[in-house]
Amino acid sequence: TGGLGDVVGSLPSALASRGHRVMVVVPRYINSVTDALYDDAQETDCKVSIDMGYVCGRHEVGYFHLRKDNVDWVFVDHPVFQRTGSPYGDEAGAFGDNQFRFTLLSLAGCEAPLNLELQGSVYGEKCVFVANDWHAGMVPVYLAAKYRPYGVYRDARSILCIHNLSHQGVEPAMTYGNFGLPGEWYGALEWVFPEWARAHELDKGEAVNILKGATVTADRLMTVSQGYAWEITTPEGGWGLDHLLRSRQHVLNGVTNGVDYTEWDPETDKLIEKTFSFTDLSGKASCKEALQKQLGLPCRPNAPLICFIGRLDHQKGPDLVRDSLAEMVGMDAQIIMLGSGDLEIERWMRWAETAYPDSFRGWVGFSVPTAHQLIAGADILLMPSRFEPCGLNQLYAMRYGTVPVAHSTGGLRDTIDDFNPFAKGKLGTGTGWTFSPAEKWAMLGALEIAVDTYRHHKESWAGIQQRGMTQDFTWGHSAEQYEQIFEWALMDPPYA
Repeated sequence: TGGLGDVVGSLPSALASRGHRVMVVVPRYINSVTDALYDDAQETDCKVSIDMGYVCGRHEVGYFHLRKDNVDWVFVDHPVFQRTGSPYGDEAGAFGDNQFRFTLLSLAGCEAPLNLELQGSVYGEKCVFVANDWHAGMVPVYLAAKYRPYGVYRDARSILCIHNLSHQGVEPAMTYGNFGLPGEWYGALEWVFPEWARAHELDKGEAVNILKGATVTADRLMTVSQGYAWEITTPEGGWGLDHLLRSRQHVLNGVTNGVDYTEWDPETDKLIEKTFSFTDLSGKASCKEALQKQLGLPCRPNAPLICFIGRLDHQKGPDLVRDSLAEMVGMDAQIIMLGSGDLEIERWMRWAETAYPDSFRGWVGFSVPTAHQLIAGADILLMPSRFEPCGLNQLYAMRYGTVPVAHSTGGLRDTIDDFNPFAKGKLGTGTGWTFSPAEKWAMLGALEIAVDTYRHHKESWAGIQQRGMTQDFTWGHSAEQYEQIFEWALMDPPYA
């Protein structure tokens, strides 16, 4: 889901186009909503009995296979992936057996290259595993603890890709037996919460942490931007793992995610009112007018249209938008928010529509067509994220001539070049504005400058749009950097 889904959906094809043999292993989620997505996948004859130790016993998994874009898409079939809700939970909260579900996925991923015959042969032992986040974090642990000691996968390497360090797969220490690992490997996953995070005075804070285990066993580490690679080594951004990540900083890299320009291209996008390009932006005005009509806002071409798209949670900063709405309305701007999550913010969005009927619209939920229409029709994309490993919306926005105003963090800082009107003989440089810290006053200061530029410096604004639209954030560029990390991983002996 989210940015991880975008990466898994696009990076493999980019690597395959460069001559690599690529397999993607994901669960076959059957939930009565997205079942049709697997219609083209064929069940294979391969069944693998996976030993998960004395606590969880043996479990048989099957594999479904789809060959698309020269990539082998492999879907792991097991009853734990067949239930209603999202991949991680339902309306009652996170599934209680998520540790088991994703441990099983990790083991099934380790077995697939050895057992699954595709295009006449198995992948074999000499391969590079890219384990994404804690959900696949047991892959490097199992390679080190269950395979290499027995002569298997000694030529394989593992790379842990961290998309969001705040999610680490932490469960009580008593669940260690669920992993089916020898007792001597407990230290790799051992985690002790600081005293302030414990439930009561008798709580020892003892736990197991899958992402920590992956951090200390993977051959290399990477994140989805260079800025985030640095941030996670700091106490402020390390979520308790900063000391371990600093100790492995010499094998930690950041690669910015790419954009699938076959889906996000204003010249060919069928979801927007009118297509346009960086040489002819006239269609963008039509998209803005259509968006205003669709949402019942007054059609005011000179009013800057500011949009927010994202989860309504603390990370994404919707509370900063809420607290600043009166000031933004005072700038004679129109504001649109699209997202779901925090129920208090959702209720506030509904209230704000009635309080500011000519200036604010809130869309609770998420819609891909609406996201395209917002990106195409808005003048400014507001991203007040408190932390953002990479961020994709700012990349989409720049492609569509929508100028980002974002908190200077992680991938946002890496991808947005602050506007400088005096550079290059006053021709100007930059693709947007960033602000810091993630506070109301800083965000409003950046917005005021952006709105003033939009209203009173039309040529400068057009230059910002055109520079953003010609940025190269293709997956081909990202794939080159992944290749370099693969080469470095294969140069060194296994880390664990």
